[in-house]
Amino acid sequence: MFKKLATGTAVALATAAFTTVALPAHQADASDKKVSMKELNIQFVPSQQADKMEAKTKPLEKLLKKELGVPVHVSVSTDYNTVVEAMGSKKVDMGFLPPDPYVHAHKKYGAKVILQSERYGINDKKGDGSSTKKLVDYYRAMVLVKKDSKIKNIKDLKNKTIAVQNTTSDAGYIFPIVDLDKKGMNVIKKSKLVTVKGHDQGVLSVLNGDTDAAFVFDDARNIVKKDQKNVFKKTRVLKYTAKIPNDTITLRKGVSKKDAKAIQKAMLKVANHSKKGKQVMHDVYSWDGVAKSKDSNFDIVRTYQKDLENIK
Repeated sequence: MFKKLATGTAVALATAAFTTVALPAHQADASDKKVSMKELNIQFVPSQQADKMEAKTKPLEKLLKKELGVPVHVSVSTDYNTVVEAMGSKKVDMGFLPPDPYVHAHKKYGAKVILQSERYGINDKKGDGSSTKKLVDYYRAMVLVKKDSKIKNIKDLKNKTIAVQNTTSDAGYIFPIVDLDKKGMNVIKKSKLVTVKGHDQGVLSVLNGDTDAAFVFDDARNIVKKDQKNVFKKTRVLKYTAKIPNDTITLRKGVSKKDAKAIQKAMLKVANHSKKGKQVMHDVYSWDGVAKSKDSNFDIVRTYQKDLENIK
């Protein structure tokens, strides 16, 4: 009788012990989840070769999963429009969008900007791609040519080949074309525009002599200088554009306010205070941080979009 009672008691105690241990663990898992979403799908737009870029973005999955408590999936799109459409169809929850695609995503699908990138300004006077000590929320595009090129002013771009990005690229297409047109040089009519994928490819096309000039962000030469050590010596800037608002981190329509706030908080922590996170942002887009943003910051982009439509 005693043995049977002892055995039953042991089983009961063991069961109770298991329940006591298992329950808090389950509750802890639930408390780790900071959003109501089951997962977070993120997509980047290409600023350099997609395969290289995807490898650089992968660490963000673990970093954000730790902050949000849900699986995070990162991918790189083929172009800007792909991300916008994916957000519109809810296949992508968060997109790293340049200003022009953001404006389209906002107008067409109700996407909302939550953060804007910050970079240390480029010291253009030095001309070596070095940075200033001040974080800024804007950048410029530049028209890049070879150092020994006969192109001395914008009028010399007539009948020349120019490497450009997708037509929705602010630095790789819109701002340079509009600013050049304001100065009397309509490159759409008078030059041959060659589309390349990635600003690194734009720089290399000039360096290798495949094109006479390239529209790239300031200073895109930094992303190729590791392999092309003389890129600054062999190229020069013909013209800089007006200031362009920095890139965005944008959420698709339908993400709740609570989730949006949690994602915003997580990205601020990862991009500004995590060593690995800061490295990812710098390696992928040359970002040095992120800051809260609002839609009105991109009104200048809307103006340039209209100006581009009027160029014939």
